Amino acid sequence: MDKIQLGEYIKSIDQDLGIKEGNQYIEVTVPPSKLHSLAKQLRDDKEAQFDFLFCLSGVDWGQDLGVVYHLRSTIYEHVVVIKTRTSDREYPQFDSVSDIWKTADFHEREAFDLLGIRFTNHPDLRRLFLDSSWGFPLRKDYVDDINIVTK
Repeated sequence: MDKIQLGEYIKSIDQDLGIKEGNQYIEVTVPPSKLHSLAKQLRDDKEAQFDFLFCLSGVDWGQDLGVVYHLRSTIYEHVVVIKTRTSDREYPQFDSVSDIWKTADFHEREAFDLLGIRFTNHPDLRRLFLDSSWGFPLRKDYVDDINIVTK
């Protein structure tokens, strides 16, 4: 599938998904409530077979926190980017995709540790790099006068 066909295929799954043709990849914006089911369908469907999650990044967009997933089909060699976000900065939460792609396990732990994004149904969601005395240092509103040197 080329980028246009891939976008049409994903749009056929759910008309409400936001689809944009990026410079390199098709970008799909999905609400958090539909993330897990879309991810599972993209992995399992014979037309797509996105069998490899090669990047998962937590993102602070200012008012929203979110996650960006880069998926590849090693069979068809196509790539898609899935984006989801929430405006709940107090308790940001998304469904874990670690049951779909095992590689998500440590990526989700990193997003939790550095941004405070929680992943429901994650098998071992605990901090990966920092102890509990730290906040979430990759958030744009993070302040730490003791551990962060600014000058």
